[in-house]
Amino acid sequence: MPSLVASPPRELQHLNMDTENKKRGKYRGGNLKSRLQCRSSQAANNEGLCFEEMSQWSHSLEGLLSSKCGMQIFQAFLKSEFSDENIEFWLVCEDYKKIKSSFRMSSRAKKIYKRYIQVEAPREINIDHKTRDLIRRNIKAPTTVCFDDAQRIVFGLMERDSYPRFLRSDKYRALMDTTSESVKM
Repeated sequence: MPSLVASPPRELQHLNMDTENKKRGKYRGGNLKSRLQCRSSQAANNEGLCFEEMSQWSHSLEGLLSSKCGMQIFQAFLKSEFSDENIEFWLVCEDYKKIKSSFRMSSRAKKIYKRYIQVEAPREINIDHKTRDLIRRNIKAPTTVCFDDAQRIVFGLMERDSYPRFLRSDKYRALMDTTSESVKM
């Protein structure tokens, strides 16, 4: 899996088994368009989001995920499609790799396994049986790379499936149109 230049946004790194919506309640409910407009206008006002940055999102999934606003908008899109467990798992793995304490790593590995990997997990990701068994064995003595195979699979699924749908979505196109209109003014 390609390594990203930028790390996930700080506010998304806290996905320690809780969904972002539980902690931020304000985006619960409502439609995707409203959330995207809110997030994009916040980003445009607060972070200088521009048409050029947004157009870079269409070059690669890595480019999209390396943008704080892009990550948030893609995550909202996945949530609208009921497949946000993929990006959530990917982000949790990125956060997991930064753990230094072996006790904390062991505890976190078990939580990740129970939430995303085990059969009929609450946020089960789509991985093959062989990878699932390998992870089950690896978390007995966890390392920073014990979820790499599953993370690679999930990244590939997003890259081949969710990401192209995101780029074709009305929401992304409307956001691009809105941003390009503001550039013209």
